[in-house]
Amino acid sequence: MLDYSKGQVVISKAGRDKGKILIILDTRDDCVYMADGKERKLEKPKEKKKKHIQITNYIDNSLLQKLENAEKINNSDIRKAIEKYMIAMRG
Repeated sequence: MLDYSKGQVVISKAGRDKGKILIILDTRDDCVYMADGKERKLEKPKEKKKKHIQITNYIDNSLLQKLENAEKINNSDIRKAIEKYMIAMRG
């Protein structure tokens, strides 16, 4: 069973946003709610079935901590977490 965690970076496998990098904000049953801080903002997260996303092993710890503690996050936090992921993947 795959583990879907708040703050985890995922890649869309289907739909108009195929190939886009997003961050999980919340999970419910077979769906996840995600944002990228640009096109898909926190105010209107993308709902997608779990089977339509590819999870990565990357979780932004500072973002995860804020999400778990119900602290305020903004779209800039999401964009920075995605940037960190991109840098980590480049090596």
